[in-house]
Amino acid sequence: MTDSPNPLRILAPTGSTKMIAREISRRRFISLAALTGGAAVLAACAPGGDTGTGSAPQATGGTLEDSLSVYTWGDYDSPEVIEAFTANLGPRVTLDSYSSNEELIAKLIAAKGTSGYDIVVPTGVFIPQMIENGLLMQLNKELLPNLANMDPSALGRAWDPDNNYSVCKAWGTTGFVYDKNVISRELTTWGDFFDAAQNEASGRTSMSDDPAGIIGAYFWARDEDWNTDDAAALDACEEFLVNEIAPHISAFDSYAGSNAIPQGTHALMQSWNGDARLGIMESSDPDRWQWVLPGPVTELWMDNWAIAEGAPHPEAAHAFINDSMTPENLMLNLDYIGYNVGGANMEAEAEAFGLELPEFIFFSEAQLAAMSEQELNDSQSRRVEIWNAMKAAAGA
Repeated sequence: MTDSPNPLRILAPTGSTKMIAREISRRRFISLAALTGGAAVLAACAPGGDTGTGSAPQATGGTLEDSLSVYTWGDYDSPEVIEAFTANLGPRVTLDSYSSNEELIAKLIAAKGTSGYDIVVPTGVFIPQMIENGLLMQLNKELLPNLANMDPSALGRAWDPDNNYSVCKAWGTTGFVYDKNVISRELTTWGDFFDAAQNEASGRTSMSDDPAGIIGAYFWARDEDWNTDDAAALDACEEFLVNEIAPHISAFDSYAGSNAIPQGTHALMQSWNGDARLGIMESSDPDRWQWVLPGPVTELWMDNWAIAEGAPHPEAAHAFINDSMTPENLMLNLDYIGYNVGGANMEAEAEAFGLELPEFIFFSEAQLAAMSEQELNDSQSRRVEIWNAMKAAAGA
């Protein structure tokens, strides 16, 4: 990670160990669209909609308020970090969780600056629309001196080049895990994943409950642009996933590490790196499982600290984000959630810390070069249709 001055920037434009979030699918960018009006939410936040912008900073470095409300993904912060923040600085922290970016955005839009939340943690691809629609408050970076502890690769991302509204919280990727007792050959690519799903692991394969990951895997296997809005390409994707793959899928599970890996209920599972790491660490027979960061390409996602427009406790919000970027707290969060938290020189520090399975968290330049980020475009509703059709065909 730290060999290159900015390894993440070789990725496509826009763009945790105990990552629990047992019930919450953090990568489900649009999975609730058909059920919760997420498509309308995304349309409301798309470029060309409202022309509002995030407000100027509301924190000046004054006295911290006595409380702080954080709206985030499930179990995404070390309790030690939160408890020490209250003990040392005073504000009591209340955590509330959401299951998708759509849910977060819908609540902020409906509240119109009165949500009562201070800190939110959106995924990078959503940040430009959130800024444009006035859902985020501009940061006072003078109150965030611990930005100096972050690796340059985690800052200056295309969605917020100057980090005026957001700071890296954690980032990760998507791969798969297989049971070596069932699949004796070596699997290394997304093509291998789909082949094994139709053969040795037929009826014992799970994919993430996430249209981005499912549809992405089809294009990743072909080394094609997974953000395409080409109708013919999406039709071919649907044909393959619905007719050739769905009959072999037994579950759509975004958290294989929670139960499926420790309990051995599936032989082949699409999984995020941190969740796979958690499951293998919790397995009674960890040598049974093989994690694969598959080629030729795969996903990179990044979640970000941000402050909601109308935040009632902006001083405490800045203090909390800054406190989370101390070297000690970066390591505590890395150790708790099992995803890279963007701190500088953390690979060497993690080794000294004795972190288990660091290869699930830290990646080479070659691996990073094979990752790209999701982009929102006009094909999102079509992608939800494909996802729904695949689940229906699989009987899910």
